[in-house]
Amino acid sequence: MIDFSTIIKKFDKQGEKTGWTYIEVPAKIAGLLVPGNKRSFRVKGFLDDQKIGGVALVPMGGGDFIMALNAAIRKQIKKSAGAKLKVGLEVDHQEIKPPAELIECLRDEPKALDNFEKLPKSHRNYYTKWIESAKTDATKARRIAVSVTVLATGKSFAEAIRSLKADRAELLKP
Repeated sequence: MIDFSTIIKKFDKQGEKTGWTYIEVPAKIAGLLVPGNKRSFRVKGFLDDQKIGGVALVPMGGGDFIMALNAAIRKQIKKSAGAKLKVGLEVDHQEIKPPAELIECLRDEPKALDNFEKLPKSHRNYYTKWIESAKTDATKARRIAVSVTVLATGKSFAEAIRSLKADRAELLKP
């Protein structure tokens, strides 16, 4: 396990990463985890005293990586941008498997299944983590339905999320 301290940061304007809260993992540290690697990989370990697992380090160029700190992680560590954070990381080799319910629904929509299988593993993992993070069965079912619909049309995960937000905004209009 590699231990270091860092400051939590937040992107202002950075394309698809705009608004992300994250930590930087310098090339020197990333190189100790996976020597010579310039592609995204998953890690586990701890942030302060909170265990983490299956979290991606995303390359930012020059050998440096970032780790996005989503709302769930920020809630666990009780910190936001500007706070100091103790980090301990090691490579996470555990495979992420899509939920059986998703695969069952995708089999009913061959085009959606084909598009899902064509996605890079990291993109398939977006769907898996999003569906598995649902707090209720109803939310999980809705996320599976959205995933199948979006995959059947060949859209990306980001487009799925944007479409879901647009639908929610439309529902909230008076």
